[in-house]
Amino acid sequence: MRKDIRFSCYPFMREQQSLVDFEIRTDSLTTRIGAVLPALRTIENCQVVYEDLQVIQPNAYHVNGSVRGKLAISEEDLQWLSDRYDYYVGQVGDVIKQFLLPQGSEAGALLHVCRSEAKKSYRALHKVSEERDVPEILFDYLGLLANVFFVMAVYISRKQGVEEIPFVSKSYPIKKKRKEEIQ
Repeated sequence: MRKDIRFSCYPFMREQQSLVDFEIRTDSLTTRIGAVLPALRTIENCQVVYEDLQVIQPNAYHVNGSVRGKLAISEEDLQWLSDRYDYYVGQVGDVIKQFLLPQGSEAGALLHVCRSEAKKSYRALHKVSEERDVPEILFDYLGLLANVFFVMAVYISRKQGVEEIPFVSKSYPIKKKRKEEIQ
């Protein structure tokens, strides 16, 4: 292997443990968040999402380094993210109580990609946790982050006049409400 750093895209690429896969996955998440920002600049009345993503993006990198290095996600970070989730849920209402197709406006669709990346990061972190201790707050943060991206996507699409399309699974039938619940 060559010593010149131009031939190395990441110093841990040849590790056999799952940690490097997690770090690459969270790098992808951070990059995807950055891809949403330009799409938001031109949307009127969506500055709040832009500003929130400017806080979330560096925190995604903090999640990245919090296993190999020092834990860099705090309870305050988790609470801030939880508060943002509550804000967006309050804005979008009951539409999120059903499965929705991951689509919408351009920015909304990109936020759905971020949601998926957060879930992949969570799963990669689970693999790491089978090999070493992982702070539980990282799981909480990534799980909540996926949900924040979902409600942000619905919020942005609504702001742009794009209606959500419910998804009804043929694989998992919805339980019918009991008769007394309906009345």
